[in-house]
Amino acid sequence: MKSYVAIDAVVGWGEVRTPTFAGISLFLLGFASSPQPTALRTNHTPLMGAALFAEYSDVINRTDIFKNCHLSQNERNELLDIFLACCRWTEIYYGWRPNLKDEGDNHLIELAVAGHAQCIVSRNLKDLKSGELLFPDISIISLETFLQGDKP
Repeated sequence: MKSYVAIDAVVGWGEVRTPTFAGISLFLLGFASSPQPTALRTNHTPLMGAALFAEYSDVINRTDIFKNCHLSQNERNELLDIFLACCRWTEIYYGWRPNLKDEGDNHLIELAVAGHAQCIVSRNLKDLKSGELLFPDISIISLETFLQGDKP
């Protein structure tokens, strides 16, 4: 059975906060020959909403954070287009306002609720779990945990 996931736009690796598009990485890995990433691609559908789309678009167009990237602006936009084609567009009709520490992250919870996601994939675990309004059926997990195939 396919599950739905909300994937945060930027995931930093380790101590170095480099722009890594978690969702794009997951699905590009799925095109490789490794059976695990292919299973991720076929077993999970990423959700996309207006706020998350704006966040992805904003981040991918920041030239300063991609100065050491091997991909050109056009190539990055093409990868984003490929990823978006894999996503399920999800309208958010009700703002739950979970009151997270970073108000700008509320949209991830709202997207996950609206799209019936089983998990949110993000590096920002502490803040996403600190809301006043909790949704126990939605797991907040790291990209590493998600890639390992651990159940959310």
